[in-house]
Amino acid sequence: MNFDAIVENLPMYLEGLGVTLRLLVLSLGAGLALALPLAVVRSVFKGWPSRLVWVYTYAFRGTPMLVQLFLIYYGLAQFDAVRDSWVWPWLSSATFCAWLTFALNTTAYTTEIIVGSIRALPAGEIEAAKALGMSRGLMLRRIVVPAALRRALPVYGNEAIFMLHGTSLASIVTLLDITGAARAVNAKYYLPFEAFITAGVFYFALTLCLVGLFRWAENRWLKPMMSR
Repeated sequence: MNFDAIVENLPMYLEGLGVTLRLLVLSLGAGLALALPLAVVRSVFKGWPSRLVWVYTYAFRGTPMLVQLFLIYYGLAQFDAVRDSWVWPWLSSATFCAWLTFALNTTAYTTEIIVGSIRALPAGEIEAAKALGMSRGLMLRRIVVPAALRRALPVYGNEAIFMLHGTSLASIVTLLDITGAARAVNAKYYLPFEAFITAGVFYFALTLCLVGLFRWAENRWLKPMMSR
């Protein structure tokens, strides 16, 4: 095995690491911010608002993220109305399209994760909040959403890891993330094993960091609540 080329191109891998981290953080942040209100609508309100959220989450969870990325990055460009609109400078950017795809995808999964946590809340907590005279909005803000987020931490940690691995699709739309750096090294030196094993090491290290972060969060916020 020849790792000299890897050492020589390590700055490119580090640049790809920065792209991967930005996509991951921005996607998870946007996904969580969108998922919270959607989960409340899905679990609390009845009728067409809940059904609309269900259709959205089902559509994005039922199709591969690669297909979603192709539809957003390549598919929308075929419509004149899109190319002539104010959104075209954004949709013509590979970075924005990748971020938008990842954000919409993780929003769908995170919404269902939070919905499941809300529905799994003990009835006693809800009854206690009602007995104190809390309004629905106050109960959601003080009791339901915080407790659901804490209980969702283990499952959401897995979603964050899946999202990290999913960001490797960004290289398909010309972004130089970790996988993109590995593809560039392989194309230049014809060293597929060395190029992609290095990318695997980067992803493995990031996964360990995420596991440690969520384990700390569970010990900090979830375990004290479960031990009551």
